[in-house]
Amino acid sequence: MSDQILPRRSVLYMPGANERALEKAKTIPADALILDLEDAVAPDAKEEARDRVCAAASSGEYGAKEVTIRVNGLDTQWHAADLAAAAKAGPAAVVVPKVNSVDDVRAIEAGLEAGGAPDHTKIWAMVETPVAMLHAEAIAAASERLTVLVMGTNDLAKELHATHVPGRQPLLTGLGLCLLAARATGKEILDGVYNDVKDPEGFAAEARQGFEMGFDGKTLIHPSQVDPTNEIWAPSADAVDDARTLIATFEAAIAEGKGVVTHNGRMIENLHVDNARRVLAVAAAIEARS
Repeated sequence: MSDQILPRRSVLYMPGANERALEKAKTIPADALILDLEDAVAPDAKEEARDRVCAAASSGEYGAKEVTIRVNGLDTQWHAADLAAAAKAGPAAVVVPKVNSVDDVRAIEAGLEAGGAPDHTKIWAMVETPVAMLHAEAIAAASERLTVLVMGTNDLAKELHATHVPGRQPLLTGLGLCLLAARATGKEILDGVYNDVKDPEGFAAEARQGFEMGFDGKTLIHPSQVDPTNEIWAPSADAVDDARTLIATFEAAIAEGKGVVTHNGRMIENLHVDNARRVLAVAAAIEARS
């Protein structure tokens, strides 16, 4: 478990070309924002949006939210200028689409360093192709500056010729491979977006699935998705109380020299204590962020 936990339950994409949206984002209770220069910006608006997003990211006006910038992909004409501008702006992270290899990560890292990016500006690598699924561990381990993997489930479904269905059966192999890669390398990982903003029940089901699978949070495309996501990923009051009681029970039993420890009728051991401590750490981090 990391020494420091940053809540990344809700990570909201905001269109970089929309000044009103960037202003509204200041009041939305998302844990993190992705100010988008890629899909949300038309080609003829890229340069203006770049200036606007970099000014927003460096403004200090978003409170405790992590503010990141999604640049255009490495194979586009805008990538180099986006990366240089983002490096100068110094956001919490630069989000890069379609990262497929160790070489991609190293090129991003080199670009940030060449642009004078501060140490706190991390790399969030979007993994959204079959190649990325098969090389997720190597991508995640390629740089200490890379701290988060972001699932690009729409592009992955497209590449797989798959259909978006409840339960996401066609995507589970890729989701699982990337989760394994993140946990094996000590990185965090965010679930992909849910496209139908008028289907709150379907969204809640998918968010709950992502939480149960072990994702650290979910990327979002609409402010209405923030509150339910925050609730799903936040430990409940009952879970916090249970975690405290479990730890106390275990520590008391060990102090008494007991070889077998039970809590609420089930046997517990160190791994359960570690899980309970993580619950408390997450709850404390969320409270501190609030």
